[in-house]
Amino acid sequence: MREADKLAIGENLIFEGMTSIRAVISAIESGKSDRKIVRVMVAETKQKARAKELSYLKAMSYKYEFPIETLTDAEIDSLTLGASHGGLLLEATTRTIPMLDEGSLEHIPQNERFFVMIEGIEDPYNFGYALRSLYAAGANAVILSPRNWMSAAGIVCRASAGASELCDTYISESPAECADIMKQLGVKIICADMKNSVSIYDADLKKPLFLAIGGEKRGLSRELLDAADTVVRLDYGRDFPAALSAASAAAVAGFEILRQNRI
Repeated sequence: MREADKLAIGENLIFEGMTSIRAVISAIESGKSDRKIVRVMVAETKQKARAKELSYLKAMSYKYEFPIETLTDAEIDSLTLGASHGGLLLEATTRTIPMLDEGSLEHIPQNERFFVMIEGIEDPYNFGYALRSLYAAGANAVILSPRNWMSAAGIVCRASAGASELCDTYISESPAECADIMKQLGVKIICADMKNSVSIYDADLKKPLFLAIGGEKRGLSRELLDAADTVVRLDYGRDFPAALSAASAAAVAGFEILRQNRI
């Protein structure tokens, strides 16, 4: 069984730990997510230690009409990947991610627009780590390709510390379509790559902008690179031939964008 398959019951998904659970509930409350909570599960040996969290969850259970079930430790472990869940799990339905169109992002003021796309990442953990950094750096929308890691939303949510649930998320039919919409919105396209690039520290990263980062192996699609207003590279402090992980590259790029846009 793949790890991505373990955190699921039928078509429903399992979210581990209180950080993920709070993110799922917050996204539902804010209208960012249409998930339905099926149940919350607590390990019988953790009920006293998790009394504060359970008080909050009981209040939410009345509001959203889901049960809180007590499971044995063995039953909890059979549904989880690790041991850092704290004895709390949430089962929820899948989330509808809307398709990107010209009107999807118009509600975000022009001088606040910081959109991102992460292409070609090989595993949901790295994808989640990248989202965590970009969300923390201020990205206010993430654009996904039709094939993405949100089928492993429980893993992505945990790796991203909830950012994958909290961030506005859209799916674009193709990189070319995404680039066209960014152009229509007056958002400059910044791609992270080596060929014909400038140092990220010398590039103009003032908002509004759209940042595209590729995985270590496959990189970015040609359509995005051809549409780029600027291609940036991440300069190292010494000669080193290896590429950074997408998560590391996302952190560097995201916080350089934050630095350049400080008021």
